[in-house]
Amino acid sequence: MEHQNPQRRHTRADAAVDMSRRMICGGLAGCIAKTATNPLERIKMLSQTGEHGSKHHSVLSLYRNIIKNEGFIGGLWAGNGVNLLRIFPAKAIVFATNDMYQDFFRRLISTTPSQDNNNKTTQKLPSTLSFLSGGLAGMTASACTYPLDFARGRISGKLATLSSDGAVKKEYKGIVSTILLTVKEEGPRALYKGVTPTLIGALPYEGIKFGTVGMLDTLFPPSSSSLSPPFRKMIFGGMGGVAAGMITYPNDTVRRLMQLQGSRGTETSYSGYWDCVRKTYRAEGLSRFYRGATINILRMAPNSAIQFGSYEILKQWTSE
Repeated sequence: MEHQNPQRRHTRADAAVDMSRRMICGGLAGCIAKTATNPLERIKMLSQTGEHGSKHHSVLSLYRNIIKNEGFIGGLWAGNGVNLLRIFPAKAIVFATNDMYQDFFRRLISTTPSQDNNNKTTQKLPSTLSFLSGGLAGMTASACTYPLDFARGRISGKLATLSSDGAVKKEYKGIVSTILLTVKEEGPRALYKGVTPTLIGALPYEGIKFGTVGMLDTLFPPSSSSLSPPFRKMIFGGMGGVAAGMITYPNDTVRRLMQLQGSRGTETSYSGYWDCVRKTYRAEGLSRFYRGATINILRMAPNSAIQFGSYEILKQWTSE
């Protein structure tokens, strides 16, 4: 027992270091992308929740209301701090576990190995397994970081109001105060409101993103293009993000509505996922589930492109 194989110990240590490297790269890539596209994310979320105090839902009117009530930086980047606290571990887990699941599937089906630019072994997976690995990675990350996503939904999903004396009033501010206030007023279980649609949506959302990137990477291998690997991943990632956003958007709307139920100023409540779907459909019809979808498409393309491109660049910079 005391005389373990040095080669095995070395291999395990290398694997642990490589996993840590991938997690840091994935977390940083997510932070870069989210910060760059947070204004579009804020407008999208207010469109979804309807908590903006206006009868108009156009991008321009929401943009004006945010600037008027909360200011430029404070309004358009509201919730970005908590978003970064959430997105770093979430994307670190997503990208690292996606690589881990892909390695598992490669060993499972024993595909033929090839070499990338860093002489690391890369094996092309069928699109179905690329979809599955991405979906499992998304569910893993969502399950681990959901309370942070919940807090971000509360902070970004409500527009501040102006009192008669011109003072700005925000019901939810920082991540810690939002979590503590929610637990105090609604109990600890409230931090998991909307977790069901989040887990349901994580599988197809991340699956479609990573599956699309994997499929395009197979259809257009590096040898057939003069584009650099990061730029290729940016293009493929942007296309994957748009596809995922369009297909899973109604589910995302449901989870945002469920996150806000019971919050200050929100009277509507739901007994569960399907109750939210039924009440929302009866009240405003099918179009209600797609409110903010246009701005989401405009957001998803650069967001996913920056994520995948940054992750590829950071991996290259940190590889030996």
